[in-house]
Amino acid sequence: MSPAFGAMEVEHYSKGVLLEPFVHQVGGHSCVLRFNDKTICKPLIQREHQFYETLPTEMRKFTPQYEGVVSVSFEEDEDGNLCLIAYPLNGDHDNLENLDNSDCEPKSKLLRWTNKKTMLLENEKISKEWVRQHRKEEKMKSHKLEEEFEWLKKSEVLYYTVEKKGNVSSQFKHHNPWSMKCHQQQLQRMKENAKHRNQYKFILLENLTSRYEVPCVLDLKMGTRQHGDDASEEKKANQIRKCQQSTSAVIGVRVCGMQVYQAGTGQLMFMNKYHGRKLSVQGFKEALYQFFHNGKYLRRELFESVIKKLTELKSVLEKQESYRFYSSSLLIIYDGKERQEVAVDSDPEDLEDLSEESSDESAGAYAYKPTASTVDVRMIDFAHTTCKYYGEDSVVHEGQDTGYVFGLQNLIDIIKEIREESSE
Repeated sequence: MSPAFGAMEVEHYSKGVLLEPFVHQVGGHSCVLRFNDKTICKPLIQREHQFYETLPTEMRKFTPQYEGVVSVSFEEDEDGNLCLIAYPLNGDHDNLENLDNSDCEPKSKLLRWTNKKTMLLENEKISKEWVRQHRKEEKMKSHKLEEEFEWLKKSEVLYYTVEKKGNVSSQFKHHNPWSMKCHQQQLQRMKENAKHRNQYKFILLENLTSRYEVPCVLDLKMGTRQHGDDASEEKKANQIRKCQQSTSAVIGVRVCGMQVYQAGTGQLMFMNKYHGRKLSVQGFKEALYQFFHNGKYLRRELFESVIKKLTELKSVLEKQESYRFYSSSLLIIYDGKERQEVAVDSDPEDLEDLSEESSDESAGAYAYKPTASTVDVRMIDFAHTTCKYYGEDSVVHEGQDTGYVFGLQNLIDIIKEIREESSE
């Protein structure tokens, strides 16, 4: 197992770490869980695991850092509260000495969540009577919450008004419908299989959103083909149909999920893959525009960085012999935190580098000074990736993944179009 983040006490970790829902998951059907602030985990799929362990050096800057494997067990108490606990794999204790576990919840102090979305803190020092009473009160509210959750799952685009008193980033966990859906489905699957199996392997990966206060995340399904070489005829036909009925067949990319904080309106916006499949090429372009718009102005300062990184990724993939990244996604992430406001009637020195474009879009007595912003571009989800170096694969491809590269080039072109049109 690969060590990750600095010192830790193995004995503390061996007691188990509670896995919480990862609130910034906006796409995919595999459940992603929070291990700690800097690390997430997801069910181990052998092909994806092999990809991370044999990853070409030049691709590492465009994928999450791989941190190793843990064993995850499903547990349920007498009141029906479900939780997933991570433990070191047998024989891995010696290799976990360098994994920072300081911000994990140990099993002795569990933040449990129920199968009805209700959450509560259960501390060993708190009396069982208090816990039972609290659960009773919470379950009285659960019927309304369950109805709301069913509505959330059916809605393709959602807007939530952020509470001004609260921290914006902390409110994602109450509102992200896709994260809730994937987490609930994972718990249900493991619950159904609990009699036959209660140990699962999960891979640990870098949490790409950890450096951002308010992560804005765009999940793009890349390529003109989504089915793997090992797909059944039914699965193959289904994936071909999805591509043909979406922008995947035309431009090699489609929206798989999105979350954006619009500071101008004080809203969180979520878009899921079902809406993304319905978009035309023009609709895809409008969705990208929406992703880079914060409700007040277009985040033009992000364009140069994202275009540069996409172009570099395209150059790297053009050199990858035999790789096919079927059904993988590309994440674009930036910080949606509102930039500092500067009064228009301030001292001239405070305004000298205000750009003309930001001044034009200023509202009232305020203008906005563009700042250098970090944009992350990463490839994720490699469950159907294949390469000639994977010895067991019956189909061996030659050359670059033209469908993926085609999608990247079109993505670059569309972002450039948005940049140019917005500066007119």
